[in-house]
Amino acid sequence: MFPLQRNRRLRTNESIRSLVRETSLSPQDFMLPMFVAEGKDVKVAIPSMPGIYRHSLDNTIKEVKEAWDLGIKAVNIYVKVSDNLKDNKGVEAWNKDGLMQQTIRAIKDAVPEMIVMPDVALDPYSIYGHDGIIENGQLVNDATVDALTRMSLSHAEAGADFVAPSDMMDGRVLAIRKALEENGHHNVGIMSYSAKYASAFYGPFRDALDSAPVDSQNIPKDKKTYQMDYANRIEGIREALLDVEEGADIVMVKPGIAYLDIVREVKNAVHVPVAVYQVSGEYAMVKAAAERGWLDHDKIMIEQLYCIKRAGASIISTYFAKEAALLLNK
Repeated sequence: MFPLQRNRRLRTNESIRSLVRETSLSPQDFMLPMFVAEGKDVKVAIPSMPGIYRHSLDNTIKEVKEAWDLGIKAVNIYVKVSDNLKDNKGVEAWNKDGLMQQTIRAIKDAVPEMIVMPDVALDPYSIYGHDGIIENGQLVNDATVDALTRMSLSHAEAGADFVAPSDMMDGRVLAIRKALEENGHHNVGIMSYSAKYASAFYGPFRDALDSAPVDSQNIPKDKKTYQMDYANRIEGIREALLDVEEGADIVMVKPGIAYLDIVREVKNAVHVPVAVYQVSGEYAMVKAAAERGWLDHDKIMIEQLYCIKRAGASIISTYFAKEAALLLNK
């Protein structure tokens, strides 16, 4: 009690503050999401995500090497495929010579120690922009799980370190884990998007991949029948626990900064690493406010990343990864 206890003693200067700091942040905490496009020497800016681009495979490799040199140890891969390769079942998703599979092989050849976690969901391959197969106006769970399992096996065969199902289908982690085991991919891990909420923060991402749900009377207009209701907390914990039981090595909470209560709840509930995705809308908001001079970009960026780590994240998937790594390395 005061004056025996004066809490400000431990805030006197930066030396003592750093000595007693409870949370540390480094480039090794980050995973870099990357958008890959077809073609060669392609670099297409994403207007709603300043500083983020769709790169062709040759430029993607340059980006991966740069990330590795900054101390970033993992990349999360998303591909934009041509419309003529899209259908309702996402058959292109498990093409052994598809863009995703080529990308996995190329990254592992160029930077073998980089952890590659390709996205597993059908929306980039779907004519409807949904994460699964549509039948009679509804997204069907079990047929989608079969497709996701084939997709995951193709990623493992291409050399992925982890597969990252982001679809939110019931039972997909167990199905993928069984398929990986049966086909000898014992060391390929699963990072499951366990508590993925139906969020408006995803808008710029869907611009990046042209993967928003198609506006049609015959299909669901949004993803609320499989992504979670943002009003729910206990459901997120339950989803994470189920995924761990089914074989997930890492569980993810998505989005990030507005869901730190879920991050902490999940961290307290599971005994595996927790990843957090600081999503495109969160990134865009900081960029937009900083461009107008309303916020200090670098201070806000670092503060948010620290807060995500403090809440319980072992891994932070963030579009700020390179910028933050440059700043932290200084």
